[in-house]
Amino acid sequence: MKFAYFEGKIVPFKEANISIMTHAFNYGTGVFEGIRAYWNADQGQMLILKLKEHYGRLQKSAAALRIKLKYSLDDLIDITVAVVKQNGYHEDIYIRPIAYKSQEKIGLGLTGVEDNFCLFISPFGAYLDIEKGIRVCISSWRRIGAQSMPQGAKITGAYFNSSLAKAEAMEKGLDEAILLSPDGTVAEGSGENLFLLENDKLITPPLREVILPGITRRAVIELARQELKLEVVERLIKKEELFSAAELFFCGTGAQISAITEVDGAKIGGGFVGPVTKKLQAVYFKAVRGDAPKYADWITPVY
Repeated sequence: MKFAYFEGKIVPFKEANISIMTHAFNYGTGVFEGIRAYWNADQGQMLILKLKEHYGRLQKSAAALRIKLKYSLDDLIDITVAVVKQNGYHEDIYIRPIAYKSQEKIGLGLTGVEDNFCLFISPFGAYLDIEKGIRVCISSWRRIGAQSMPQGAKITGAYFNSSLAKAEAMEKGLDEAILLSPDGTVAEGSGENLFLLENDKLITPPLREVILPGITRRAVIELARQELKLEVVERLIKKEELFSAAELFFCGTGAQISAITEVDGAKIGGGFVGPVTKKLQAVYFKAVRGDAPKYADWITPVY
């Protein structure tokens, strides 16, 4: 990590520091995005994935916490490209923009509290094992309900819920966890959307209440329909259905497309990455790395 965007300018990463009294640090009053960028060595190009879509969601998240962004969508895109270019990485990276309540202030509330925006990047490879698949548990924690926080917003403070589920999985020697909704149906992973394959249909929980409207989720649905000619169904999923699925996988900025080969000790698809998941991975990585002209509008070149 070399350079970051902080308080209106690009600065050396070590200078991008907030006070321990910052409102967002004390109360979780910030929103964020996770954005991947892929290095294509053959093209000598860094390609940022779904940049406009990510910042569109950040703007909505900021509005939910009454954070006033002083930058337009185009401004945010330009800032990001400039920071990535100045860092000069020639490997896959992760981009983390944060809009937050920046005032050094003790006291709850959102209105009248100063706002700011920052951004940093980091080299970032595979977050989960996309080759062998991952082992997960069904978490004892439930996703936060719609009456408890703005749904669809990526709020920093709310990720304690995902962290508890992830910690529970790791304490069991597993990779990840699946959280259920307050009503007991399947929600998503600790930071990923979930898909299952059954009877040649790709099924995913609907965007209601507790499901994050994942940008990678939309991309997977598009690829499944357009490239694999699969029927994609959005409906409620009972946890019992996980164990009878032909294939299961997570998708997300971090997870990319990660096959789930075991749930609570039960093998899924014989414990191997399934053929449909492999095909989706192949077309996905071709698109995000700039090797599929049909999906050129997904990516923003940097150099």
